[in-house]
Amino acid sequence: MRASWESRYQLAVVCADLAVILGVVITVNVLVGASTAWHAGVFAVLTLTAVFVGLGGARAWSVAVLGHGAEEFRRLYRGLFTAIVLLAMGGFAFGLEGLRPWVFLAVPAMALIDFPVRYLLRRLLHKRRQVGRCLLPVLAAGGVDTVKDLIDRTRKAPHQGWRVEAVCTTDGLGTGPDGRVDTVPVVGRIEDVAEQVHRGGYRVVAVTADAYWTPKRLQRLAWQLESTSAELVVAPVLMEVAGPRLNVTGVHGMPLLRLSAPAFTGARRVVKEVMDRVGGTVLVALLSPFLAAISLSIKFNDGGPVFYRQRRIGKDGKAFTMIKFRTMVPDAHAQRLHLLAMNEAEGPLFKMRKDPRVTRIGAVLRRFSMDELPQLFNVISGSMSLVGPRPPLPEETERYSSDARRRLLVKPGLTGLWQVSGRSDLPWEEAVRLDLRYVEDWSLALDALIMWKTVRAVLKGQGAY
Repeated sequence: MRASWESRYQLAVVCADLAVILGVVITVNVLVGASTAWHAGVFAVLTLTAVFVGLGGARAWSVAVLGHGAEEFRRLYRGLFTAIVLLAMGGFAFGLEGLRPWVFLAVPAMALIDFPVRYLLRRLLHKRRQVGRCLLPVLAAGGVDTVKDLIDRTRKAPHQGWRVEAVCTTDGLGTGPDGRVDTVPVVGRIEDVAEQVHRGGYRVVAVTADAYWTPKRLQRLAWQLESTSAELVVAPVLMEVAGPRLNVTGVHGMPLLRLSAPAFTGARRVVKEVMDRVGGTVLVALLSPFLAAISLSIKFNDGGPVFYRQRRIGKDGKAFTMIKFRTMVPDAHAQRLHLLAMNEAEGPLFKMRKDPRVTRIGAVLRRFSMDELPQLFNVISGSMSLVGPRPPLPEETERYSSDARRRLLVKPGLTGLWQVSGRSDLPWEEAVRLDLRYVEDWSLALDALIMWKTVRAVLKGQGAY
């Protein structure tokens, strides 16, 4: 049975979408008008029908995707794009010239408004999850180590909506004298999972790796859970790959996970390249007065150069010169040798929370990531992207493992998963993991989500120093 908060959240999303759709339809009808009231009513009804068909076909209101991941926004995008196609085809087939404003104005306006509205609703849900509300109770079943890893991940990411409340292990035992697994009680053996679900009313049964789980036993468990409200989730023993690259297929009844190759070329990459150049140019034009004011502030502060140029490593290991606003004293690099003992970063990075080389204006620029804005010129020139892995220093790449070197398969970004996940507060291994996740799971929807989250991360200033 679905939790009450799930139904309320789904209703809130549906009502918000309807409010946006109806508001845009009414506004466009007033602004554009029509030759007769009859025509206006027909075009409005056709638009509403196309939008509802598109969103319904894309399952944009499915509880399974609401509140987490990029799939919610991908379905919203697919639904609205389908509406545009339906309206365009209908207008062409029946010669309805009056549909053009609805195709090129109304539906894009719905997307422009509805995406932020959906994101704000998600933020409200995530805030509740941060304090332990609106979480699905999970029963984890598998080996002690893999179950412990799942518990750790769910605690680090409560916004995903899971809380492991009980565990079933191979021998029914946990770790330590209390017999628990990372403070979570062990309620039985793996073969007792179905019985425990009937007793405890768990919403998710998460199966983690263990030799016990054979295809026949998993199938039997799935049958046993059919009469419950629990969803069976099986963690595949794979690399951390998700999103559009992971698909379910089958061979004569045998379920298989099909892992497609990451997309480093093709039409989507061309779209990304165009969006980078156009987006970078538009942002520079809009921010030019602001950029000029920052430049003057830096110059008047100590008379030194406005920009700081540094060699970084880009796509395929090619070096380029990255441009930033200077935030440190002019001889900062020479002073670094005397500060190495006070390095607070892990791995090949060098970071200090209170770096004495940072100027007063530089501290403000770093606090809100304004020192990164000149990298828009790198985006326009093609050496960087708006979204991508963090651009590494040459000495960092010299110490890269083979795994970390995969970050160089794509262009580095002005922002990325590292930017919206804590920046300098992240451990080195976590920063690498996030960059690799971006390389493996990249999509246009993920880029759009990261760009949106960047605004919040910059305003909060978390991990910026």
